[in-house]
Amino acid sequence: MAKRTAAVVQSLPSSAWDPLDEGRRDQSYLKTVKPRTTNQDLLMRAIDSHPLTMALGPAGTGKTYLAVAKAVEALTSGQIARIVITRPVVEAGESLGFLPGDINEKMDPWMRPIYDALSDRLGAKQVRQMVKDGTVEVAPLAYMRGRTISRSFLVVDEAQNMTFMQIKMLLTRLGWHSTMVVTGDPDQSDLLPGVSGLDDAVRRLEPLEDVAIVRLGAEDIVRHPLVAAMMPLLA
Repeated sequence: MAKRTAAVVQSLPSSAWDPLDEGRRDQSYLKTVKPRTTNQDLLMRAIDSHPLTMALGPAGTGKTYLAVAKAVEALTSGQIARIVITRPVVEAGESLGFLPGDINEKMDPWMRPIYDALSDRLGAKQVRQMVKDGTVEVAPLAYMRGRTISRSFLVVDEAQNMTFMQIKMLLTRLGWHSTMVVTGDPDQSDLLPGVSGLDDAVRRLEPLEDVAIVRLGAEDIVRHPLVAAMMPLLA
């Protein structure tokens, strides 16, 4: 069997809250999204051309937002039938205690960045309807086992907070006519040292030509300029 060549994209210079009840987003949601850095452009092109893309980089580089934007693009163009979003329920250093409500309501604190991005792309009312009819599915990590996800766009967020076995389980959910984007920051895990499986998964998958590994850096941070300045000092 011929050895497969890695598709690796290297970093280049360059109170109570309802996540779907922000009316301002309905009036001015974004219809197009454009990359703001070279590596963001590489990420968007990698998602277009690979069934599995793993986007690694620090906070503020747009990994999750661009993955959601591409998921919405695929949905609205008819390429896929639904968007499936999952991320680990890991508390960042403090306990939230018991959370009431159904599964979507319990997941709200962890899904806020995803809902923000979806609302920016579609408007809050449309997102609310899509969640209700299942076009957008919020799936806790534990609920993914045993499934095969076909004709879908899967966004796996905060993968640095997953063990290797959890990432392996998620990657093997990929079905026909589906795209998966895995995002994470290997330097910002909330797990005990050595428990995160993200780096190991990336290393093992790099030889596959159908897997794109996109690495973003401090130069790709698009939040407040101070965030980019702080990241090297906090590393």
